[in-house]
Amino acid sequence: MTPATPAASVPPANRPGPSSPSAPPSAPSSALSSAVVFDPESGLGSREVALRSAGPGEVEIEVRAAGVCHSDLHIVTGDWPTDRPLVLGHEAAGVVTGVGAGVTSVRPGDHVVLSWFAPCRRCRKCVAGTAWLCTGTKAVENTLPDGGTPFTDSRGEAVWPYLGLGAFTNRLVVPETAAVKVPEELPFGIGALLGCSITTGIGAVMNTARVRPGESAVVIGTGGVGLSVVMGLHLVGADPVVAVDLSPERLAVAKRFGATHTLDGAGTDVAAWCREELGGVEFAFEAIGNPTVIETLPAMLAPGGAAVLVGMAPAGATGSFDLFDLADQGKRILGCNYGSSIGEIDIPKLARLYLAGRLPLDDLIGTTRPLSEAGAAFEDLRSNTGVRTILEP
Repeated sequence: MTPATPAASVPPANRPGPSSPSAPPSAPSSALSSAVVFDPESGLGSREVALRSAGPGEVEIEVRAAGVCHSDLHIVTGDWPTDRPLVLGHEAAGVVTGVGAGVTSVRPGDHVVLSWFAPCRRCRKCVAGTAWLCTGTKAVENTLPDGGTPFTDSRGEAVWPYLGLGAFTNRLVVPETAAVKVPEELPFGIGALLGCSITTGIGAVMNTARVRPGESAVVIGTGGVGLSVVMGLHLVGADPVVAVDLSPERLAVAKRFGATHTLDGAGTDVAAWCREELGGVEFAFEAIGNPTVIETLPAMLAPGGAAVLVGMAPAGATGSFDLFDLADQGKRILGCNYGSSIGEIDIPKLARLYLAGRLPLDDLIGTTRPLSEAGAAFEDLRSNTGVRTILEP
């Protein structure tokens, strides 16, 4: 699913951004499309929205598939507060239908994956090659780079794009850096998941933790991101790989993805098991965002091990650790935003690995629903039912 936003340290995907000054939207098109909108006053619902044309440096996309992520659920539950109506959805794939002036990386007809953390390409972090820490992006403020929105409702009121995308509708406008070209043979459902969960999970292994062959790991939580972590660990040759969850269905999928051991988190003291059976693990990945669980990670580690915080906790959540143990045993706690990935580099790389048969991503998709069933998809997510749900406009 953490870098600091320009205003405050707030969770990302993995993250809603703080409020920003409203900017008047450009003239919308006349057509209205249904969108899944969360309004802080009326809650989750469907709303008709109009979309303006792509401006300079922007791309218009026809959405073909969108994933349902816990980061969207965090908005619905109020874990990440918003003071404005948001078109939800930040994990999507589609086809380019138009480009604004100056756009060179894509053209109409291209298939693209939407990368929610659109970097500015100009700040010190971007120039240094760490675009996942970009300090100039406006995505975390739920706006386009100019501080505006491409959406208005039927009354002409602004509706804002969650994480700069707003993918739970059939058309959207995004900055060029958010539209990553991928091979046309890549299924749209798989592409949608590459936009967030897969890139975050596999990136956590390969980029953030830099796990090497033969190193041991435990993964707490095997939803879309956690299963992607398991997949990444298998890809790099980690061993053993322990998956922990409350869902037998998800644990069975984790086993297929390369977990060597599976544990029921409700009936197992995972830290004690790791110490007794393995002498501790080199890496402990938390893919839930639960502060209570995160506090248990250091006790799972062998000396010199690292806890990797992949799941996004509620805004303002805190935790406590045995500081002597961390220092004495050389243990580390690593924050992980978007798998420390650069979308335009890592997303095509993962797409090629999938098309080459090296990543079994099809098993990540549990259910495909029409966009009108977004509410039911959120209920599945709340109840930990199945794996990833894909919405199709």
